[in-house]
Parts: sequence; structure tokens; C-alpha cells
Amino acid sequence: MLPRIPRLPRIPRVPIGSPLQLLLLACSFTLAAYAGVRLLADDWFGVALWFVGAALLHDLVLLPLYTVADRAVARGLGAIRRREWVPYVRVPAALSGLLLLVWFPLISGRVERRYRLGTGLSADVFLARWLLITAVLFGGSALLLLVLRLRRLRRLRRAAKHRPPAVH
Repeated sequence: MLPRIPRLPRIPRVPIGSPLQLLLLACSFTLAAYAGVRLLADDWFGVALWFVGAALLHDLVLLPLYTVADRAVARGLGAIRRREWVPYVRVPAALSGLLLLVWFPLISGRVERRYRLGTGLSADVFLARWLLITAVLFGGSALLLLVLRLRRLRRLRRAAKHRPPAVH
């Protein structure tokens, strides 16, 4: 009988993705590196200070604020036994808040003169457009909730109609 040759331990295969995924990942890293070099070339301290300030503002001020607001909405909707409606308020509020955060200088009118000099356009329209987008987001969410509730109600009626009568 021949001596048994011990097997080498199996090296686990690392999932690295397809060549297209790797190419896209390399391109995105290259683009991010280019943007970082361009961004940090002029005022690296100001950019670093802005990032740290934004992180602190978010974590110490904004996160507690929208956590409290979210819990208040959940508690309020729970009190009227409509807790399942929370996502239909949460999603449009989050999107509207994100748009407000990104476009706040133009919405508030703080950079009106600077914007006009840079683009030749008026910044007066940003508040109205943000309010319109917010109304569309909440209206679309309410419409989606209504459609889904009607579909559920129709399904329940159909199931009740086809159910055999109860035996007494």
C-alpha cells in the first residue's frame, strides 16, 4: 500500500468581482483622487476644517434634531394607530431635508449677490422650487400610501367574498 500524501490546506478564494466591476472601481478611485488633489491644492486647511466642522455639526446638532423629530412622528402616528404610515412621512422628509441642506445658501438667499454675479441669474426661485419639490414629495408619498391601502382593501374584500360561510 502506498503512503498517503497529506493535502495542502485550501486557500480561500477572494471574491474580487468581474473585470468590469474592477475597471469601474479603479476609474472611480482615480476620479476621486483627482478631485481630492484639485480640491486640496489651494486651501487644504480650509477644506479639512470644513469636513471636520460638517461632521461635528451633523453628529452633535443635526442627528439629535432629526432623531427627535422622527420619534415624535412615530409616536404621534402610533397614538392614532397608524404606525405603518411612518415611512410615508420619513422618506419625503429625509429627501426634503437633504435638498434643504445642500441648497441652503441659495434657498435662504444668503448668497444672492454672489450667485447673480457668477451666473447672471436670480436666486429668488430656489425657495419656491424647494417648497414645490417638498410638496410633490409628500403628495407622491400620500398618493402611494392611498393606492397601496386601496389595493389591500380590495384584496381583503375579495378574500371575504370567496370565503365559505361560517358553520354554526
